[in-house]
Amino acid sequence: MGRDLSALFDPVSVAVVGASDDPAKYGHAIAAQAIRADGRRPVHLVNRRGGTVLGRTAAPSLSAIGEPVDLAVVSVPAAGFEDAVDEALRCGARAIVAITAGFAETGDAGRARQLAVAERVRAAGAVMVGPNCLGLADNTTDLFLASDTFTPGGVALLSQSGNLALELQLRFRPHGLGFSRFVSLGNQADVTLVDLLADCARHEGTHAIAVYAEDFADGRAFAEAAAVAGKPVVLLTAGRGDASARSAQSHTGALTTSADVVTAACRDAGVELVATPRELTVVLAALNGARRAAGRRVAVLTDGGGHGVVAADAVEAAGLTVPELREPTQRHLREALWEQSAVANPVDLAGMGEQDPGSYAATVAALLAAEETDAVLMTGYFGGYAAADGGLGGGGTVLADGEQAAARLIADRHRATAKPLVVQSMYPDSPSCRTLAAAGIPVFDATEDAARALAATAPGAPHTGVTPLPRPAPPLRASGYMETRRALEEAGLAFPAAREIHDEAELLAATAEFTGPYVLKALHLLHKSDAGGVALGLAGPDELLAAFREMDARLGAFAYSVEAMADLTDGIELIVGVNRDPRFGPVAMVGLGGVLAEALHDVAFTLAPVPADRALRLLRGLRTAALLDGVRGRPPVDVEAAAAAIEAITAFAAAHPEIAEIEVNPLLVRPRGALALDSRAVLA
Repeated sequence: MGRDLSALFDPVSVAVVGASDDPAKYGHAIAAQAIRADGRRPVHLVNRRGGTVLGRTAAPSLSAIGEPVDLAVVSVPAAGFEDAVDEALRCGARAIVAITAGFAETGDAGRARQLAVAERVRAAGAVMVGPNCLGLADNTTDLFLASDTFTPGGVALLSQSGNLALELQLRFRPHGLGFSRFVSLGNQADVTLVDLLADCARHEGTHAIAVYAEDFADGRAFAEAAAVAGKPVVLLTAGRGDASARSAQSHTGALTTSADVVTAACRDAGVELVATPRELTVVLAALNGARRAAGRRVAVLTDGGGHGVVAADAVEAAGLTVPELREPTQRHLREALWEQSAVANPVDLAGMGEQDPGSYAATVAALLAAEETDAVLMTGYFGGYAAADGGLGGGGTVLADGEQAAARLIADRHRATAKPLVVQSMYPDSPSCRTLAAAGIPVFDATEDAARALAATAPGAPHTGVTPLPRPAPPLRASGYMETRRALEEAGLAFPAAREIHDEAELLAATAEFTGPYVLKALHLLHKSDAGGVALGLAGPDELLAAFREMDARLGAFAYSVEAMADLTDGIELIVGVNRDPRFGPVAMVGLGGVLAEALHDVAFTLAPVPADRALRLLRGLRTAALLDGVRGRPPVDVEAAAAAIEAITAFAAAHPEIAEIEVNPLLVRPRGALALDSRAVLA
C-alpha cells in the first residue's frame, strides 16, 4: 500500500513555523494561504518574536501552542531548521513540510545534515517533504501550504519546479483543467516522488498525475509505481538528450543515452512522456475523461483544403493513420454535402459551412459513426462565424447562430459516442469553440497539438510493466572474455566450441578437439575486431598456426581463444547488451549487430530483465525486422530462439549488479537456434 501520507494531505491541525508579516519572506506567503482554510482545521502561526502575524496572535514556539500539532510547515533560516524539526516531532507532528534550503543542494556537509534530520523524522514515525521545497496544496481537503492558489481539478502535479506549476495553471485554464494536489518535491530527503506517486494513485480526487522531475533518484521504482497506478501518468523531464556521463566501454554503453533509458522506462510503464509544458497540457486535456480510441485511424474534417492537408500530415507524423473512407461512408457524406465537397479523407466541406453551418455537425456525426474510424479531428475555420459576430459573440447573425447550434449538436453527438473528437480552430476562444470545450471536447489553436492529443488517446504498444529484478547472484570476480563466456554458458546461452591457449602446443591440441574452420581471438582486448585481434575462417591447423604467429608477434596477448567457426550462411547477426543506469538500473539494448552495430543504430531499449515475449516485441519493432522473416530468397531465422537468448543474457546481467556493461555481439540467429559468437563485460 505504500507509506501513509494522510497527515501530509489531510492533517488534523497545521502550524506554520516562520510565519511573518514581511511580504519578502516565504513564511508570509505560506501563512496567508494556510489561513484560507482556517475553518477546516486549526491553523497556528509561529514566530519567535510572538506578537501578531496577518492580524492573528502568533505563538513564539510550537510548544507554546499548548496542543499537539499534526503538520508543521518549517520556513526558518537553515541555522534553526534542525531545532524547529525536533520541536515539531516533540509536539506530536506526524508530517513536516520543509521549506528551508541549504542542505544536499549545497554539498556534502549539507547532505549529511539533511540525512540526519530525515533519519530522526523516520525514527519518530513521521514523514517529511523537502527540504528545499516550495510547499504543497490539496484542493480536496482545503489544505493550502504553497505560496500560490491552484484552480481545483483532477490533476495532481508533483514537481521539482514551482514556476512550472504557475505556467501550467495558465495553460490548463482554457481546457477546464485544474489541480487536485500540488507538491513541490524539493530534495526528497524522506518522502520521495515514488511515495507521492503511489499515494496520488490511491487518491479518489486525482484522475491524472503530472510529474516534472529533473532527478528521479530511483527511476526504476518510479517506473514500477507508474505501471500499477491505474491512472494516466504524464512525465516532463529535463536532460534527456545528454549521453551517460560514464565513459562507455562497449557498443551498448556507447549507444545508450539518457533519452533512450527514460523513453524505454516510460514505454514499459505506460507513462506518457512529453517534452514541454505545452505538450503536457495537450496530453492531459486529451486524457481528461475516459475516452480512448480503439485504434489509430483518424478521420479529418476541414472547411479548407490547406487545413485538411496540414492536419493529415500532422496526424501521420504523430504515428496515426488517415485511411480512405469506405464507400458506404462516402456515399452517406455525398448525400449530406454538396458536389464540391471531398469525401475520401480528409473530408473537405469546400465552403458548405458558410451555406449551412449545420453541415459541420452532420459530417462529424457521420464520421464518428463510421466503422472505419477510431477518432475524428475537425480543423479550420469553425468558430470563426461566431467570433466575427461583433468580436466573439455580439448581437447574433444567421451564420453565428447556426454555428452555435452546430456546436451544440456536435457536443450532443460527442456525448453519445465513446470515440475521441478533437478540434483545431483558428478561433479557439470563440463562443462556438467554448461550447465544444464545455462539453469535454479538447480545442486547440495549433494543428500539431490536436494531432498529439489524438495520439495520447490512441492505443500504443502494450505497456509491459517492469519485470522485478532477480535476487543477486554470487558476483563475478573477473570479467575476461573466457570468464564471461563461461558464466553466460552456465546461464543457458549457447556458444561455439572454444579452448583458451597460450602457446603453439596448446593451439595444436585444440585442433584435435574440434575441426575447422577456426576463429582465433586475442583475449587482452575488449574490442578485438577493431584492433585486429580476430582472425576468421582459418581452414585448418596450418592456417590457424600462421595466424597465431602473426597475431602474437603483433599484439603479444597473454592468451588466445581458438574457436569453431560458425556457419554464417543464412544467419542474422544481432547485438544484445545491458547497461547499468545509475537511476533505472539494468537497461537492455537489442538490435542489428555485428561490426556495423554502431553505424546502423537499429536498436531498441527496455528495462532488464527481459522476458522472451517482450524480447519478441522488441525484435519485431526494429526497422530491419523484415530480415528476420527472410528476404530475397533467404530463409526466416529462429526468432523464438533469439528471444530466449535475450532473456538469458538480460536475466544474467540483472542478477549481477557488479556488472556495469555486458554485451553479446554478434548473437547469430540461424534458421534453427541462436549462437553467441562473442561477449564482453565490464565490472563497475
